[in-house]
Amino acid sequence: MIVAGFGFRGAASESSLRDAFARVGGKADALAAPDDKAGAECLIRLAQSLLLPILPICPKALAQVQTATHSAKVMAVRGVGSVAEAAALAGAGPAARLICPRIVSGDRMASAALAESGA
Repeated sequence: MIVAGFGFRGAASESSLRDAFARVGGKADALAAPDDKAGAECLIRLAQSLLLPILPICPKALAQVQTATHSAKVMAVRGVGSVAEAAALAGAGPAARLICPRIVSGDRMASAALAESGA
């Protein structure tokens, strides 16, 4: 299973997320985001248009993931180097591997990453 993880600002639009998703390849079996953002209208609209489920990821699960990229600001706020990468990896399961590191949307409002489940 391939999971697209997302990190995004509160003002992000569906277009922001769609652009980030396209930049990581635009193919996934599920979308993942921190649980406090999993109900965001922009993510729900994207998931509905793609006919994909949203996997809400709890803060503890995000913080346990080692990410390939690191943002000091995100680390201070979320306790993880990349929300998109952590969400993708956590959503794909314990033996997941990152297949596309975090890529930021053109408007810099969203980021996406892809992870594939192991085994």
